Order: sequence, then structure tokens, then C-alpha cells
Amino acid sequence: MGLYKRNTVWWMRFKYHGQQVRRSTDTSDRRLAEAILAKITVDIVEGRYFEKREEQERTFAELMDRYLKEHVMKQMSQRSVSGYTKNLLPFFHGSTLADITPKRIVAYKAKRYADGVAPATINRELACMKKAFNLAIREWEWCRENPVARVSMEQERNRRDRWLSTGEEERLLQAARPWLKDMILFALNTGMRMGEIRELTWEGVDLFRRTVTVFRSKNGERRTIPINSLVLDVLKRKAKVRSIKSDYVFPSDTFTLLDDSHLRRAFRGAMKLCRIENFHFHDLRHTFATRLVQSGIDLYKVQCLLGHKSPIMTQRYAHHYPESLREGVEMLEKYRLASTGGTNLAHMAQTAGPALATSGVSA
Repeated sequence: MGLYKRNTVWWMRFKYHGQQVRRSTDTSDRRLAEAILAKITVDIVEGRYFEKREEQERTFAELMDRYLKEHVMKQMSQRSVSGYTKNLLPFFHGSTLADITPKRIVAYKAKRYADGVAPATINRELACMKKAFNLAIREWEWCRENPVARVSMEQERNRRDRWLSTGEEERLLQAARPWLKDMILFALNTGMRMGEIRELTWEGVDLFRRTVTVFRSKNGERRTIPINSLVLDVLKRKAKVRSIKSDYVFPSDTFTLLDDSHLRRAFRGAMKLCRIENFHFHDLRHTFATRLVQSGIDLYKVQCLLGHKSPIMTQRYAHHYPESLREGVEMLEKYRLASTGGTNLAHMAQTAGPALATSGVSA
């Protein structure tokens, strides 16, 4: 048995039932760490170790707090995850990790449905909770099982199929303020997500190669997107008035990251002004994809431009271009012609009609 240090935290090393165990004391105070180790030693001697596991002491609030501080700050938007946890925390208030069972999680889902939220929202909340439990098992050693993993996710019904017509686009661009108009044009011609556009920096802009780079997309991967002349004009115009106070291409008035709520509010105002209904900023991305498919661009290229990891996500746009399937059915006609030695089947059908009529058989 003994103590050792990892960064500033003291860890314990001891054997239990012949297996080497390493656990954090969660303290940088050596005296406190020694006291914790002494208590563990007594528990082992008296055969009480692991009878009261840490999940019976750690609370759900502690779990989510550490998850937000150590994981979310580094890898994703803290604001979005905080939005998910604000509904989880009141429901599981005062619960230890051992108290949270699949049955209680199912009750939480029922409560959220009663609140009128969509299945997609419930799935995001459960995914956040599941990730926190995974960290508690693998890295923090707070518990042994993930109760969320035993609960099925909800089937989502969020397949929106809304895009702008050219007339609606003209009205929207006329109604939008100049800074918003640039962002709308950018979204319509790159297919980038709202967050990707807000977070785009000049480091990711290459005017010579005519590309923009998303260094970390929604799925965590890097993506480089070619730009057309409309986007190039926007970037050149923005570059002329670029401030040394910010590296963002579309900064706020104070040269910080543009707040998403401010952007959504301005977009809704423009939509109301030009009387366009049932349209969200994210639908500009749908418009981009739909127009590409309607123009005959194959789905693989659309998938790459959108940054979809799976072709299944892009397949939703396939119905917008049925002409791409015509080549397949036309091949059947060519096959039949080839199998009959080049005989024109259409000509055979025309000549068969009179012959059948004279024989008294209906054609």
C-alpha cells in the first residue's frame, strides 16, 4: 500500500483480493490523503471494503459538475450541454449515482414527453448523461455501471424538408441587415452550420485557393470547403474592414464570438419582415443541399460538402432528383434490345397491332 502523486492529486495504490487497485483520493493535501488511505486499510482488514461503493456517496450533481468543468470546456459548446443538464439536475436532485436506475431514467423520459419536448431533445439529454457516466466509470472510478446504456433512445422525427425558393431568397436578402445578409449568403453557398460560420476564423480562409476550413465540425473532424464567387466576394468585402481586435470572420459588434441567440433573433426578425414562415437558419443548409441535388450533383459530393460521416444522412435529399435514376431504367431497354439481336421492340409492337386485329385477338 502507498501513496503517489499525479500532477497535484494524491493517488492510492493497494491490493484487494489479489488485484492491484489504484484510486484517486481527490485531494492534493498529503495528510488528508494519508487519512483516506488509512480508512481504506481498516475497511479492507475488516472486510467492509467495496460494501459501500463510491457511487453510493457521489451525487448526480457532482457528476454533472465535474463533467462540465473537465470535459465540456475542452471539447464542445458548454452552453448547449448546460441547457441539457438544467432539466436533468432538478429531476435527479439529491440522488446518488447508485440511486439512478434505468427505471428512473425511463420516468425522466416520460416526464419530458409530458413537458412537450421532442424525441431529439430527450436523446441529446440522455446522451449527455450517458457520456458523464462513461467518464465516471473509466476515468474517475466513481461507479461500475452506466444505467443510461440500458435505456433505449427515442426514435426521432426531425426530418425537415424545407428550403428557400429563389423568390423567397430575394425577399429574405432584401429584408436582412448587411451583416446578416453576408451570413445568409455564406450559408446558402457553403452549406456550413450556424456554429461553423460563427466560429470561422481568418486562419481558416484561403482566398488564393478559394477555400474555407472548418477545423472542428460537429462530428469533430476537419473539413475544407471550396467557395464560389458569391462567397469570395463576401470574404473580400469582410477582409477590407477586418479588425485587428478579432480573428473571427463574422464577429460581434465588440469583436467577440457572435452570440447565437443574437443571430437567431435577427434572422427571425428578417423572416417576419419578408413574411416567410416555417423556416430556420439551419434550413439554409438544407437549401444548399437540395439545390445541389436538384442540379444533378451526385450524393457522394453532397455528403463531402456537408461533412456527413454517413451517406444515410445525405440520402434524405435523393428524392429531389429522380432524373438520376432514369439512367438505370433506360439500361433495361438497352438490355432487351441487345438480347433480341438489336431488334427494335417499339417497331415490333406497332406492327403486331394490325396483325392481332385481323386475327380477332384484342391487342
